[in-house]
Amino acid sequence: MSSETTDIQEMRATHGHDHGQNRFAVIPLPLRLDADDNYTGRGATIAFLDSGFYPHPDLTEPANRIIAFHDIVGEMASLDHARPSQAWQWHGTQTSVVAAGNGRLSDGIYRGLASDAQLALVKVSHDGKITEGNIARGLEWVIENRDRYGIRVLNISLGGDEDIPCSQSVIDQAAEEAIRQGITVVAAAGNNGHAEKHTSVPPANSPSVITVGGYDDNNRIGNRKFDLYSSNYGATADGTLKPEIIAPAMWVATPILPGTSAYTVAENLSQIAAAPDYLLHSIARRLWREAELPETLPEEDADTIRRAVESLLRQNRTTSTHYQHGDGTSFAAPIVSSVVAQMLEANPNLAPATIKNILISTADRITNASLIRQGYGVLNARRAVQAALREQHTFDHHSFGPPRIEAGKLLFSYHDDLADTVAIAGDFNGWKPSETLFKRGVDGVWRAFVGPLIPGRYRYKLLINGTRWLDDPGNGLKEPDGYEGFNSLVNITEERDM
Repeated sequence: MSSETTDIQEMRATHGHDHGQNRFAVIPLPLRLDADDNYTGRGATIAFLDSGFYPHPDLTEPANRIIAFHDIVGEMASLDHARPSQAWQWHGTQTSVVAAGNGRLSDGIYRGLASDAQLALVKVSHDGKITEGNIARGLEWVIENRDRYGIRVLNISLGGDEDIPCSQSVIDQAAEEAIRQGITVVAAAGNNGHAEKHTSVPPANSPSVITVGGYDDNNRIGNRKFDLYSSNYGATADGTLKPEIIAPAMWVATPILPGTSAYTVAENLSQIAAAPDYLLHSIARRLWREAELPETLPEEDADTIRRAVESLLRQNRTTSTHYQHGDGTSFAAPIVSSVVAQMLEANPNLAPATIKNILISTADRITNASLIRQGYGVLNARRAVQAALREQHTFDHHSFGPPRIEAGKLLFSYHDDLADTVAIAGDFNGWKPSETLFKRGVDGVWRAFVGPLIPGRYRYKLLINGTRWLDDPGNGLKEPDGYEGFNSLVNITEERDM
C-alpha cells in the first residue's frame, strides 16, 4: 500500500470532521426545482441526439440504463469504457446525465429528475462535426426505433445552420413527424440571444417542438428574482414565437468527462482541498503536478495552499470531485426532458400536444422581464407532474393546436379542465367575446367556429371564465399587444390556408 493511499485513508478514517471530496457548490436540481421525488422517469425512455456520449457511471451503475446506442456515421460500434475519451463525447454526456443521471459519483446529490429513465443515445457527429443531414438521420433513427425501445421523449441540444421555414428544413420535417408518431421533442433554443440574428434554428424553430430558453437563479434556493439567460428568441421564419418555456441555464451541475485532463485535475484538487491540515502538505507534495499547481505551493502555509486550490477549483467551475457547473440552453432542455419523463411516469397516456399544453399552462412568468424572451415562463416541475396526474383525456395531434379551416370556417380549440367558460375576441368579431363562445366536447377540448372569413390577417385572444385574457397557447403566431402580453395571429389566404 502506498504512503499516498495511507494518507487518504487516514484522512477519511481518523479525523473528526467530514472531509469528503464533494464540495457541492451548486444547488442540486431536485431541490432547485422543488421537484416531486416520487417520480423519477421510471418506465420512460429518453432519446438524445448529440455529438457523442460516454458510458458515465451515473447512467450505468449500479444498473446500465443505456438500452441503445447508435452512431449515425459509424465511427463507434458501441460505447466502451476502455476507449480513450474524445472531446466530442463530452457534450452528450453532459446533457444525458443532467436529465437522467442518478448521481452515482456524487453520493446521489447531483442526480437528474429522471434518474430511473432509460436512455437511447444517438451520435450524430463525425469527428466532432455535426451536419444538418446527420441530425435529420438521427431523428429518422429515433422514429424508426421508437417502439423497439419505448422512446417517448427526444432531447436535442444542438441545431442546424439557419432559421428557415419549416417546410424547407429536413430537420424540422423530421421533428414534426416524430411528434406525430407520439414522441415529445424538446430542443434547446440556443445561446445567441444578444446577437443580431437571435432566432432559433432547426429543430428549435419547429412549431410543435418544445423549445427551451434559459434563466439564471443565481444559485439561490427560493430565489424568485430570476435573470433571463441570453437564449435565442423571437419570431421564426414561419412567424412562430420561440421559446415556449425557460429552465435553469446557469449553475447546472454537469459531469466532467472521465479520462480527460480536466477530470484528473478535478480529482487531485478535490483531494487536496479535502485534506485536514495535518495531512495537507504531504498530500499537496504528491499531487501538485496532477492538480496543475505551482511546484513551490506545497511549501507555503496551509491558508495559502487552500486559497490557491479554492481559486483553481472556482476557475475550473468544479462543483465537486467529478462535476463542474455548466451554462447554456443545452442543459436547460434536458431538464425539461426529465420533467416530461416524470409526467409520463405519472400518466403514460399523455400525447406530445398534451404534454406541451401542460408545460406552458403550469409555467410561471417572470415579472418585469421580456415576455418574448421567456415565452410562457419558468418551468414548474411539481405543478406539471400534478397536472399530468389529473389529466383524464387522451388526445392526438389533431385534438387541439393552431386554428384550422374546417368546412369553410375557422376552427379554434383550447384545453383546460379547470375552465368553466371560454370565449374568443378578435378582429373577426369586433373584439366582442360574447359574440363567440366555445363549447366543451366530451373529449375535454373546447371548440369554436368563426367565419367564413375573407382573406386577411386577424388578431385574437381567448377569455377564460370571463376574467382571464390569454393568447392562444396552441398557436405560436403572436405579436405584442401593447399591454405586456400577446395577441395571437391567424392569416387567411385566397385559398383559405393559414
